[in-house]
Amino acid sequence: MKIKRKDINKNKVGEDIYMENNIQKKLWLSDFGQEYTERNILNPNKLNEAYIGNYGVDRIEMNEEFIKNLGLENKKILEVGCNVGNQLRLLQQMGFNNLYGIELQPYAVQRAKDLTKGINIIQGVADDIPFKDEYFDLVFTSGVLIHIAPENLSNVMKEIIRCSKKYIWGFEYYLETFMEVEYRGNNNALWKGDYSKEYIKYNPELKLIKQKLYKYLNNENVDFMYLLSK
Repeated sequence: MKIKRKDINKNKVGEDIYMENNIQKKLWLSDFGQEYTERNILNPNKLNEAYIGNYGVDRIEMNEEFIKNLGLENKKILEVGCNVGNQLRLLQQMGFNNLYGIELQPYAVQRAKDLTKGINIIQGVADDIPFKDEYFDLVFTSGVLIHIAPENLSNVMKEIIRCSKKYIWGFEYYLETFMEVEYRGNNNALWKGDYSKEYIKYNPELKLIKQKLYKYLNNENVDFMYLLSK
């Protein structure tokens, strides 16, 4: 089943009402979102150090295991929910040079423009990605789907599938069944789940190429990376 832009049903009356009724979007557009941005500005070296501290493996090694041999160095890649572009800057350092990002929070987009060079980062929402069908060879998220309420995942995942010509890649918190987790004193802000399984639920024609669990060194939490293809 090929998803096209017209197939995405939002059932909203005006963008202002839509935003007001979406708890997660309101949270990230508030001061909470700006504080998150400033707290999480990491250059590629610091980002790798953070991954080593959490999992005992750096993000470059993870990336290489999943996408190094796909021939994407000159292909279009989009990160959905890129914040200030930490992951995109790391990909750029690895030799990927046709990089795009969309981010909900205007403050983060402006900070991204200050911190990045040669990466196209614009404001946009994950459930209405402002690019045409199959514009990108790979679309990915990193710690973004976890902040979308399970009842809203279908529109986001359908949009990601729509914009990808071939690959969908992700790194998120993992749990076999969805469970809400309090996030910095906020409810309705974070969920663990099996996100690759959810993608396939919404589009059964997707194929799971690879999936790997990464356990935290200092606790029992688990994250996972996955790669799907159309």
